[in-house]
Amino acid sequence: MIAAAGLDGWLLFDFHGNNPIAGGVLGLEGMVTRRIFAWIPRTGAPLAITHAIEQGPWRAWPAEWRRERYSSWRSLEAVVRSVVSGKKVAMEYSPGDAVPYVDRIPAGVLELVRACGADVVSSAELVTVFHASWSADQLASHRRAAEVIAKIAREAMSEAGRAAGAGAPITEKGLQRWIAQRLETAGLEIGHPPIVAATENAADPHYGPSDKRPREIRRGDLLLIDLWGRERNGGALGVYADQTWMGSIGAPGARAVQVWEAVRDARDAALALLRGRAGARAVVQGSEVDDAARGVITGRGFGEFFFHRTGHSIDPLELHGSGPNIDNLETREERRLLPGVGFSIEPGIYIAGEIGARSEVNVCMGDGEVVVTPAEIQRDLIVV
Repeated sequence: MIAAAGLDGWLLFDFHGNNPIAGGVLGLEGMVTRRIFAWIPRTGAPLAITHAIEQGPWRAWPAEWRRERYSSWRSLEAVVRSVVSGKKVAMEYSPGDAVPYVDRIPAGVLELVRACGADVVSSAELVTVFHASWSADQLASHRRAAEVIAKIAREAMSEAGRAAGAGAPITEKGLQRWIAQRLETAGLEIGHPPIVAATENAADPHYGPSDKRPREIRRGDLLLIDLWGRERNGGALGVYADQTWMGSIGAPGARAVQVWEAVRDARDAALALLRGRAGARAVVQGSEVDDAARGVITGRGFGEFFFHRTGHSIDPLELHGSGPNIDNLETREERRLLPGVGFSIEPGIYIAGEIGARSEVNVCMGDGEVVVTPAEIQRDLIVV
């Protein structure tokens, strides 16, 4: 990959964890409080540039690979210069901050490396291949988590309907706790609580229910549940699954059906584009998929109410990862969706004070195909 891009190497940099891509690639454990660089050349052995007092985190660095120690800024800059001078170097840099998820290098460090004689280009595609791609085991873990999440989402809809029908409606916060407990019991790590939003509150994409402003889920409500989780196997963690489901407490009104069908059809347009390109082994970019989904919602007259990207990267480490996003609105996402990368597809419509709806599934790109999770995606509003 480095040779194909005409690069001499990939220069990783991190300071106090400001570059999670470098952290994910290097996998260092222990105290790292000073600047680090790691040079991965097109040919030859990698080189670590480390501070003299912090050698412990590098114990797993292979003995046959080089390691340079520095203590002064002068010695650090001298080593960097000796490595990159006259070379074409990839770093986590995005011209014009077009893709902020790979724009991790501070301006001063970029100036330093260029002053050392390097031609710095973006590492965006290297990040896709070497940081954001899933292994076969990670895909299997994701698929298992996805089915658990889908089951709990449907059960949560039933619980909300049962409570409303019994005359003792559950609150959004109460249902959030109910879902979180079941995800934890199922052995999934969730990071932070799911989103539970009824009718007008669902018009806030990142709504958070609160005991201080309790909202009961009542008959006639449209209910949005956004939940996520990943497997825990001892110290190992799987890849997140992230889904949004929509239900109606009682028969839905015409407006709810209209909004839901626009969102569902936008999701399906994105999936159709992905399947078509993957089947033809043709290039597809996240921006094109965003355009496909957005075109459906705009065509239904709701374009102004779809004001976020169609989907986010899900990489092996993070729910909102550093791989390609499905986006031509918030950022200029030009990275290719290569085999192994995963992401969400989640178009939404949010009409403030009235109604909100979103449908979310996950995709992992395969070789000539796409894997969509959960196995059975939502077609109609769940009526409870």
